Amino acid sequence: MRDILLLVGRILLVLAFISTGFSKFMNLGGTANYIASSGLPAPFVLAVLSGLVELGCGLAILVGYQTRLAALGLALFTLATIPFFHHFWNMTDQARMANEIQAWKNLSLVGAFLMLAGVGAGRLSIDRSSE
Repeated sequence: MRDILLLVGRILLVLAFISTGFSKFMNLGGTANYIASSGLPAPFVLAVLSGLVELGCGLAILVGYQTRLAALGLALFTLATIPFFHHFWNMTDQARMANEIQAWKNLSLVGAFLMLAGVGAGRLSIDRSSE
């Protein structure tokens, strides 16, 4: 039962990251413009890197390959989005409320990725021989 729960949890945890990582590559210009709007340097490079992290680490977790490392990568990536894209403490009204929700959601995802990094992918994974 543990391994089935880990498999289903891994799949559900990374579906959004795989989808948004793929979407970033389908619209690198738009992604770069969004990154530039936050004041970050080299927005095109960061657009490519963020797509690689989301898609690459998401797929790795999905199949259970280098799961602990991929989970740590997505934990750091997700945590980094909070001060740059969900800085609700600098916002007011509806923008504040929406971004506060996003920030807390991202912090919860960081927790889930850290737990996955701690327990590993389980037996229903490519990593199964190293668990």
